[in-house]
Amino acid sequence: MDSWSMFKFEKNQQIWSSLLYYRLEKMGALESTKVVNKHQAWRLITCIWLHAGVFHLLANMLCLVFIGIRLEQQFGFVRIGVIYLVSGFGGSVLSSLFIQNNISVGASGSLFGLLGAMLSELFTNWTIYTNKAMALATLLVIIVINFGIGILPHVNNFAHIGGFLTGFLLGFVLLPRPKYGWLEQRNLPGGSIGLSSKYKTYQYVLWIVSVVLLIAGFTIALVMLFRGVNANDRCHWCHYLNCVSTSRWKCD
Repeated sequence: MDSWSMFKFEKNQQIWSSLLYYRLEKMGALESTKVVNKHQAWRLITCIWLHAGVFHLLANMLCLVFIGIRLEQQFGFVRIGVIYLVSGFGGSVLSSLFIQNNISVGASGSLFGLLGAMLSELFTNWTIYTNKAMALATLLVIIVINFGIGILPHVNNFAHIGGFLTGFLLGFVLLPRPKYGWLEQRNLPGGSIGLSSKYKTYQYVLWIVSVVLLIAGFTIALVMLFRGVNANDRCHWCHYLNCVSTSRWKCD
């Protein structure tokens, strides 16, 4: 390719990137300055439904099929839908605090929220699993690999982290299973006799702690966001969680 052809190729790439940026921004992409300065908080939600191309959409939908179907079959679409939406919102909030010069789109925060919920569901229902170590190891490997991919350029790992933490806490709130035999005993004459409570004590403790952390976390994060705080000023090393420069790529 000669220099003139290379110039035209790069120019076309710039035009296409600018057009895509403009379209996504108009359709509701997440942009921190517009959320804070122009009071467009709805972008914290609309960005979840937008994707930067067909491959981006297909990758996320494929992940949703593998992760979401199992959870929905076991716990119903209402609880899993709540985790999906709230986790996406949590990812958008954390992303807005750290990424303030670019737009962001995609359902990755919601998908990581489902991964977080799978992990907390494993912990809160620990006693019902037979092969606990294998289940935990497999899930941790999947989580680590996905977070590792998140440090590549053009990937919003802060949305992943925010979504994962939100989903992890929501899993303790929405996905605990009742004690063994509780549902059966309720249908017996005289009601529940042997089992005084639906859940184990540690499940109640995890539920309370998670609710408190969710309320406190969202309150603090939203106050910081709408006050225009740049979280990078409070955490000078946190940008490494989103991208790590190497000899092959730059985070800029």
